[in-house]
Amino acid sequence: MAALNAALSLARDGSRVGTERIALLEAVGELGSIRAAAQRAGLSYKAAWDAVQALNNLFDAPLVAARAGGRAGGAAQLTARGRAVVAAFRRVEAELAGVAERLERGLAEDAGALFWSLGMKTSARNALRGVVTRINAATVNAEVTLEVAPGVDITAVVTRESLDELGLAPGRPAVALVKSSFVILAKGEGLMTSARNQVGGRIVRREDGAVSSEIVLEIAEGKTLTAAITRESAEAMDLGVGDPVTALVKAPHVILAVE
Repeated sequence: MAALNAALSLARDGSRVGTERIALLEAVGELGSIRAAAQRAGLSYKAAWDAVQALNNLFDAPLVAARAGGRAGGAAQLTARGRAVVAAFRRVEAELAGVAERLERGLAEDAGALFWSLGMKTSARNALRGVVTRINAATVNAEVTLEVAPGVDITAVVTRESLDELGLAPGRPAVALVKSSFVILAKGEGLMTSARNQVGGRIVRREDGAVSSEIVLEIAEGKTLTAAITRESAEAMDLGVGDPVTALVKAPHVILAVE
């Protein structure tokens, strides 16, 4: 379980989360806009958008329902799940002194998973929470499939040793970590590829740099996958917001994490 201390931070393995992300969620709920919430929180629009994406990807249901809206920004609102997370955090804050242990017992059954998801930090651009649905184990390696959203699966190849150490089994929650540079994009039909994971989505954001472009796909309601490709490739493929594309990820490039 996440540890509580007097500073009201949720800590796990040295990573801490204070009130910043909760404040951002509250601002989204109050203002109805990620752009406006970013301004209130003193964040850039990209930082706020990335934080919302990370939160949505780490939960079994999105915390924020957002719709892209160009320069003016789109509408956004907290989901029931998002309101529950905010309420749980603020309840802990209000009753902090001397009652941390009692609060952990009294909160919802999945409160530990909620707070772990808030506090997890990783260098991987994509962190998708899911549930193990299938394991195909061989002598040395094993294929582990997670359902990260209804109808959306991610398969990883791990060693048998890792399978045992992580305690992976059908029904076990886990997080799939994928670096954005490992995500290959394909456009059009009739694609033939050796990549184990082929996830369809629609582009919701494209941000160009001098050399690279960051392409964000919505792969399910509230779930996104980010790819980092060369700007030359993005222009050659004529990638734009709204375009349907397929994200390709090799199974050995998927790292699994558990609470």
